[in-house]
Amino acid sequence: MQYGICNLSIVPLRIEPSDSTELVSQVLYGEIFKVLEQRKNWSRIRLAFDKYEGWIDNKQYFEITEDVYKKIKLEEHVLSTDLVEYIQDYDHNLYTIPIGSSLNGLSVLNHSFDGHSRTLKNDKSNLIKTAFIYLNSPYLWGGKTPFGIDCSGFTQMVYKLNGYKLLRDASQQATQGQALSFIEESEPGDLAFFDNNEGNITHVGIIMEDNYIIHAHGKVRIDRLDHSGIYNVDSKLHTHKLRVIKKII
Repeated sequence: MQYGICNLSIVPLRIEPSDSTELVSQVLYGEIFKVLEQRKNWSRIRLAFDKYEGWIDNKQYFEITEDVYKKIKLEEHVLSTDLVEYIQDYDHNLYTIPIGSSLNGLSVLNHSFDGHSRTLKNDKSNLIKTAFIYLNSPYLWGGKTPFGIDCSGFTQMVYKLNGYKLLRDASQQATQGQALSFIEESEPGDLAFFDNNEGNITHVGIIMEDNYIIHAHGKVRIDRLDHSGIYNVDSKLHTHKLRVIKKII
């Protein structure tokens, strides 16, 4: 088994080993993973944080040993908390990294960092404050940064920045936590999930106070939430059908 660490800012994770295939997620700077299959130009990987799998270009990661992988995996996550920051290599070259990048592998990559970071879990009340960092970020299928993010990438990163682990896709996140019977039982920071006509969960957002929700739909935006679902304040239409509310924390 081989192992790797992302040594660049934002690397695409694809459904097939080709640049022209679907972007299923992104690998942020410092994330570690197992290499499940390696070909000439591409590797199929499984991320340590959420066990998500996909294909990554061999030129866009740095190989590490199993011992280094296990050591980093056992450490408490140290994450960058500024919207954009820089790391510097031994030749004094600068690399931009987005919020939520992992800093546990700095010594392995011979990089240095002097920006803001966090290690400890934050209180649940901090989730909405973190969510506002992403407000108006454009929607991007598979995205995980303020420069392009999807609905479950948004919820995952907000929770991750506060020290909590969510799975990657909305349908996977819906298997976590405790289901609530009514919106009135929810608290700011709880997750609301929405399904399509086939009954498949396809959307997720973070509940706010006073029956509002912040979610990624076109952009990260704030809309009304009622027992039917999300009411878009611009189009004055319901855009998503409520399936379940989950308390993760």
